[in-house]
Amino acid sequence: MNMVYKESKKILCPCCMKEHEVDTVQVKEETLFKNRLFNYYANYQYCNMADELYADETQIQENDIELKNAYRREEGLLTSDEIASIRRKYGITQSDLCLLLGWGAKTITRYESHQVQDRAHDTILKKIDNDPEWFLSLLNEAKYELPEEAYQKYLSEASALFMKGEDIYLRKAIEARYAKYRGENLWDGMKKLSLDKVVEMIRYYAASPQVDNLYKVKLMKLMWYADALSFKKRGFAITGLVYQALPMGAVPIAHDSIIDLDGVPCEEVDMGESSAYHFTLKGRQKYKYLKPFDCQILDEVIDKLGKMSRDEIVSFMHKERAYIETEPRGIISFEYAKDLQI
Repeated sequence: MNMVYKESKKILCPCCMKEHEVDTVQVKEETLFKNRLFNYYANYQYCNMADELYADETQIQENDIELKNAYRREEGLLTSDEIASIRRKYGITQSDLCLLLGWGAKTITRYESHQVQDRAHDTILKKIDNDPEWFLSLLNEAKYELPEEAYQKYLSEASALFMKGEDIYLRKAIEARYAKYRGENLWDGMKKLSLDKVVEMIRYYAASPQVDNLYKVKLMKLMWYADALSFKKRGFAITGLVYQALPMGAVPIAHDSIIDLDGVPCEEVDMGESSAYHFTLKGRQKYKYLKPFDCQILDEVIDKLGKMSRDEIVSFMHKERAYIETEPRGIISFEYAKDLQI
C-alpha cells in the first residue's frame, strides 16, 4: 500500500491498545459513489505495531468530504471548500446566507460538510460568487430580517467587492482601448501601459501642496509633461499612456474612464450650469509602483508647472512643438519630447 506520511505523535493507539508513536498518513483510494468509481486521497492513523490503518471520527468526516469533492469536481460543481470560501468572501454566516437565498437554515451547513448540492443550487452559489451586485440586492431585500450589525457588516464587505469588480472591468475596458496602440512606440513612449502607475501619478499630484487648484484640464497636462519629460531624460515614459491633441492641449486616451479608477481621488464639483472634476489628497502617501526617479520627474514638473492656473498651463502647452506639429485630435508622438519647454 502506498502511503504518504504527514505527521507522527504519541497516543494511546486504539488499534493495539498501547501507547506509542502513531503516524498520520495519506492514502490514495478508489471508492464507489453514485454508481461510479472515484479516486481521492484519504487520511488515516497508521499503527506500525499492528500494521493496520484506522480513521478517527474527524478523519471519517474529512474523508467523506474528499470523496464527495472528487465527485463534485468531476461534475463541475463547487467543492465544499469553494462554497465555504464564497461565504467567507462576504463575511456571512451559514444561516444568514440561507436566509438571503430563501433556503432551509441548515442547507449551507450541509453543503460545506456532507451533502452534495444539486445543480440548481450550485448555479446560484456561483452567481453569488461572481456577482456582488446581486448579493447586495438580496441583502437589501432581507435587511429587516437581519440584525443591524450583521446587515452593516455584510453591506460593507459586498460593497467593497462590488467596487473592486467595477474597477477590474474598467481596467479591462481601458486596456482594450489601448490595444490598437501596442507596438507604436513613439505613441506610448516606449512603455507598456501601467494603470497602477497612472493612479499613483494622479495621487502624487493630488497630494502635493505645491500644486494649486488641480482640476481635470490641468491634471491632464501635468500627466503629459511627466511622461514627456521622462522620455526626454531616459528614453521611455512613466505610464505608457497615449495622448491626443485636443483643443485644451494633451489629453490621454480614455481620460474619462481613467479618473474613475479605484484610488483616484476625484470629486465632482457643481459649477452651476456644468460640473468640474477636482483632485485632492490629504496626508502623507505611500507609492508602491512609482520608482524614485519617477518621483523626481514628477517633482520637476510640479516645480515648473504646479502653481500655474488652468489657462496658463493650457497656453504653455499650446506653445509646445509636440502640440503645434500634431493634427487636431491626432496622437502626439513622443519624438517631440526632445524639444520640451521644461
